[in-house]
Amino acid sequence: MNMIKLFVLLFALVSFVSAQAVTKVTCIGASITYGAFIKDREYNSFPGQLQQLLGNEYQVGNYGVSGCTMLKNGNLPYWKTKEFEKALKSNPDLVFIDLGGNDSKLINRSHLNEIKSDCQDMIDIFRKLPSHPRVIIMLPVVSFVTDTTSIWDPVIVQRVIPGLQKGAYEKQAEVLDMHQLLINHSELMPDKIHPDKAGSAIMARRLYESVVQSRDEQFDIFSKLPKSAQISSYYGYTCAGFEIDGRSCFVVKPKWSAKGHPWIWRARFWGHEPQTEIALLERGFHVAYCDVAELFGNDEALKIWGDFYLLLHKSGLAKKAVLEGMSRGAVYALNWSAKNPGKVSAVYIDNPLLDMKSWPCGLGKRVSSPLELEAFKKDYSITSEQQMRDFKNSPIDQVPQIVKGKYPILILCADADEAALPDENTLPFEQKVKALNGNITMIHKPGFKHHPHSLPNPEPIVSFILKATGFAI
Repeated sequence: MNMIKLFVLLFALVSFVSAQAVTKVTCIGASITYGAFIKDREYNSFPGQLQQLLGNEYQVGNYGVSGCTMLKNGNLPYWKTKEFEKALKSNPDLVFIDLGGNDSKLINRSHLNEIKSDCQDMIDIFRKLPSHPRVIIMLPVVSFVTDTTSIWDPVIVQRVIPGLQKGAYEKQAEVLDMHQLLINHSELMPDKIHPDKAGSAIMARRLYESVVQSRDEQFDIFSKLPKSAQISSYYGYTCAGFEIDGRSCFVVKPKWSAKGHPWIWRARFWGHEPQTEIALLERGFHVAYCDVAELFGNDEALKIWGDFYLLLHKSGLAKKAVLEGMSRGAVYALNWSAKNPGKVSAVYIDNPLLDMKSWPCGLGKRVSSPLELEAFKKDYSITSEQQMRDFKNSPIDQVPQIVKGKYPILILCADADEAALPDENTLPFEQKVKALNGNITMIHKPGFKHHPHSLPNPEPIVSFILKATGFAI
């Protein structure tokens, strides 16, 4: 009899511990969360597919209500639904908030100045639960509808998303940019608003990555940066601005750092087409920039960068950085990488200038700019045309040193680029790297000119960087 009681007590204890070990994930939102128009939505909505990815150690709750708004004064506020009450009572460990698409409807636009404060109230009400959950704001999915009175993408991009970003920034809540995930997948949205099963799978995968990635929530690089640094917002992330050697520098920190404190180093054109950096910030990467314009990657530029690198590495960032260079930024990125191979984990360059004899020297097909040509001559102490013809400090001249670094290189190449001509820059550079068995990947953009840089959905770029740095999940 005593043995039976002991067995019952042990079974109850094991059951209690197992129940306690389950992590509760609560998904609140509107019709996309609910799984509208998806067959077997309980399993094929993004919360349903997230449950399958996470397994039995997690319990994912779907509290979606079609048509609902984040706005308390919207036409159908989520705040007034029974599902909202149930979501709060679920006492979750993690909350995904997928609201904002319906707020872009004409009927709700007059209240969009309230979306920031309503978003903050939503964050607060969940954070005050006994479980003190991790709260993640999901930016609305892209809308392909042309009806300007309905869920209209320009309003989502210009008003809803900035409001949610500002609300999350002031509360230091995490944000996932779901807008870019399907921006090139209209075929996965049959009615132009709701993702199908495959589109929901892409969403579920992104949420899964955010749940399982290891995080270092204690690291704060700002405590090591100059105390004079000015704090601002960079697309909803905290940015510190300061000077080194008289040059402007910026460091953006994620809401939490990935283990090892990885970072991407923008070489030029700060803030231009930032979608890759935003995606990496979501994944715990830091973003850095040191303005050495217009030194064209000369020794002075590399010396300043050396001081910048030393500060960031001593402050706790990883020994190796991902170098990112758009247009002439590729010169800076690769000239640095050629001379500092042990400090580079990968290089991503975009419609790159790789031979400065092509431009700004003007020895190729493109006419040079007098202003930038004079700056280039000054930077390299060039006084004659023969010196320009003999110039050997472009990335295309340093391919052997670059290849010896063994870091992978990704190039986005617009085939109709009229500024950094591919046949004078990207294509011969690629051939030289391949001839030496270098690690290079090329993504062509047929029909595209120099602008726009990057990709609307940066997934191929982000995947390359995550794989190169060992953070792919």
